[in-house]
Amino acid sequence: MSTKARAHVIIEEDIVKEIDRLVGKKKRSSFISEATKKELKRIKQLSLIKNLKGTWKDEDHPELAGKEGTYKWVRKLRGEDEKALRKKLA
Repeated sequence: MSTKARAHVIIEEDIVKEIDRLVGKKKRSSFISEATKKELKRIKQLSLIKNLKGTWKDEDHPELAGKEGTYKWVRKLRGEDEKALRKKLA
């Protein structure tokens, strides 16, 4: 279990009332903590996506080209997995 710290935050009254209505006053802190964790994760993911923009080059992945390129590639991988499994079970 992680260490907890008390923090004084100011939240709009209507938000507090809505939280209390949905989860109850006694669960307010855990709700806000969980919601904050989710938002922090989302912000980090968006930052990573932004930083990785442009790293995927279509020319580096010719196996995925064309209208059905991805579909064919996935079917091929699944077929290889199935062959390997059958070989192990034989």
